[in-house]
Amino acid sequence: MITLYRLRFLLTSHGFKYASKFISNGQLLNLVLLPCFASGKAVSSYRKDIHGVSHRKAVKVHLTLNSFSTVTVNRLCWKCGSSAELFFCPSCNMIQPPDDKTNYFDILKCEQTFSLDTQELQKRYVELQRAVHPDNFSQKSLKEQEYSEEQSALVNKAYRTLQKPLSRAVYMLKLRGVLLEEGTDATADPAFLLEIMEINESLAETCSQDEVSAIGRSVREKLKDLTERMNSSLNKGDLLTAKELLAQMKYFTNIEEKAKSELLDEKQCTFSPRCMI
Repeated sequence: MITLYRLRFLLTSHGFKYASKFISNGQLLNLVLLPCFASGKAVSSYRKDIHGVSHRKAVKVHLTLNSFSTVTVNRLCWKCGSSAELFFCPSCNMIQPPDDKTNYFDILKCEQTFSLDTQELQKRYVELQRAVHPDNFSQKSLKEQEYSEEQSALVNKAYRTLQKPLSRAVYMLKLRGVLLEEGTDATADPAFLLEIMEINESLAETCSQDEVSAIGRSVREKLKDLTERMNSSLNKGDLLTAKELLAQMKYFTNIEEKAKSELLDEKQCTFSPRCMI
């Protein structure tokens, strides 16, 4: 008989390597016996009921555990009191409130690396939104609707942050306690700041769409190089260099957005005040 003490051990960080044996042997439902925590009963007393669960429900629980959970979360379900995962309770399948302490990489179940696969990131995002979107809970209780809205908003925020290199770099440095000051970086290389000023002036003065496109292409190449160097610095743990690269990325990203705005501007250049001088 597996005692409560043994089960608790299996669900600790040290015991998960042993708990994985149960999961790999297809006995995943044996771990969904956590209501005994509240009552203090031995796990064996619940096995009889578990074996009576329909195959359909078992598959549903199995998918929930594999698709929408992280083993690092340690909290109780607000509904049944069982051990709850990040999005749903594996025992009652009830949606859970967001966990503010969970980082965005864990939310989207991806490796905490700067060079992450954005296609896999998008795939995971779509899967999560299908599961927690408020439309799925319109006929549920007010609390479930509230948690659904909060979880959906959190997944959106996590995806937007990790989707683009700049915001991803800012967030990764923030996780490591490094913050980038707002405004002009007083420690930036004067030659670099001069380069940025000249590019901005060229972009402001030109009336040629070809020139704007050329500036945009040049800036994208610079951002590509900075992104590769950022990845290398973060992998090495060189946070000082990563912070300097991040400041440069912010400048070039700002110019790239300006160039895109120029190209999308529907007004004719002849009506632009700078072109009439």
